[in-house]
Amino acid sequence: MEDVLEVYQRPYDPAHPVICMDEQPIQLHAEVREPIPAQPGRPERQDYEYRRNGVACGFIFTEPLGQWRRITIAETRTKKDWAHQVQHLLEQDYPDAEKVILVCDNLNTHVPGALYETFPPEQARNLLSRLEIHYTPKHGSWLNIAEIELSALTCQCLNRRIPTIEALRAETAAWNRSRNQAQKGVDWQFTTTDARRKLKRLYPMILEN
Repeated sequence: MEDVLEVYQRPYDPAHPVICMDEQPIQLHAEVREPIPAQPGRPERQDYEYRRNGVACGFIFTEPLGQWRRITIAETRTKKDWAHQVQHLLEQDYPDAEKVILVCDNLNTHVPGALYETFPPEQARNLLSRLEIHYTPKHGSWLNIAEIELSALTCQCLNRRIPTIEALRAETAAWNRSRNQAQKGVDWQFTTTDARRKLKRLYPMILEN
């Protein structure tokens, strides 16, 4: 926990951007009956029944101090999917950064070995040399600022039935552009000092002899 909190206290440095990453499954739901459009004095009416069209995965990367984020919709959430997302981050999003500081949770897909399982050893090593990974602790996903972005995405974009992965990609891309253009950032205030005071119960008790 303190490791991640200290990362958040670093000053803004475009050569060493702090990026938070997270992912979530997204259900695809189609209408069984056409909704009845809204009319004067009567809201839109929607049948409670729907058809399941499978599940997609949303990968989100965000730079809180840079007021930037990228949401990508994939069909699966494997090690190779994560490796390709990291490659895109390093080679397309931040090609000029000396090293990207990546904060993510400790899923078994978010591991350096995923790059070696996806790319030739030379390419995997080059990617890892520009990456500094900091994992949030178990049951500590609240430390990941990307969770805030996923919450905003869910409330602002995913609060309706989206039937296909193509439609989902179009909707999330529009949300992404709008939020970046509005330059939405996150002002993280919780520090290590706060943690030691407010979360004192989580720290080991040291008994003096």
